[in-house]
Amino acid sequence: MSLRQFEYALAVAEAGSVTAAAESLHVAQPSVSQQIRGLERELGVTLFARTPAGLVPTAVGRAFLRDAEVALRAARRAKATARAGAAELEGELVVAVQMGLGTRQLPGALTALRSRFPRLEITVFEEANPAELERLARRGVVDVALMAGPCGEEDLYEGHHLGDEEFVAVLGPERAQLAGRRVELCEVAREPWIRFDHDSALDGVLRDVLRANGLAPATVARVSQTATAVRWAAHGLGVTLVPASAVPPGFEHLTRPVLPAVSVPAVAAIRPGAGPAETALLEFLRQETWHYRESDRESDRL
Repeated sequence: MSLRQFEYALAVAEAGSVTAAAESLHVAQPSVSQQIRGLERELGVTLFARTPAGLVPTAVGRAFLRDAEVALRAARRAKATARAGAAELEGELVVAVQMGLGTRQLPGALTALRSRFPRLEITVFEEANPAELERLARRGVVDVALMAGPCGEEDLYEGHHLGDEEFVAVLGPERAQLAGRRVELCEVAREPWIRFDHDSALDGVLRDVLRANGLAPATVARVSQTATAVRWAAHGLGVTLVPASAVPPGFEHLTRPVLPAVSVPAVAAIRPGAGPAETALLEFLRQETWHYRESDRESDRL
């Protein structure tokens, strides 16, 4: 088996046909067909079923493709590490972020990373479900994960504490006019709340906070994005709780820190002995501000 065969098989699975896969790979169609047939012959299994809708991976094929994807990514990382001389670093860096975390800090760090390694291809995606994020990390798909709290894959990744992400309440315009510098959670317990998907890390934070304070407010809506929750709260639909860095520009005047204070540790998880791209991104993330300055905290108490 070869990495080229892995690449061709993954392209066929994504495109649904040999012809489309060949076009995406910029190779001749017979070459793709020959590589797939050779791979199936060597493995002694059928990787793709021929259906009216196109080529569909079989159950065995799906299992094989999952591992093939991991192997291909590992090979690309190895190549990138070998060519890690300054701007010569190439390849793909996959960054996964728990939804709502590092919204303000990550763009600056990624911009600095691209400046240092202009040939590096960076893929970033948000994942609301921490269990799914850990599953992707276990499969080796993720190079750097930005998450709240300790990494659940300590045997594969090293966690680096960057700081703390403070949460703020977002209020409607009328209530924001009456609120002080900080809002006690019990003051808004009777308000309807805009919450997040049940299995998301953000809703997990809110669920723990409400339980710890003996509160059980009514839920008026559940959304999948922090920006949506903030905008709906701004229209007076209800109250929400989001990381301070996730508040879109123009809505800061509607936010208030809460009492008791709510924060989560921001952790960057990378593999032991990570390459120069992962190490550089960690360095840039450390340079970002992850918590209020002490002077801000003092002014909040006034």
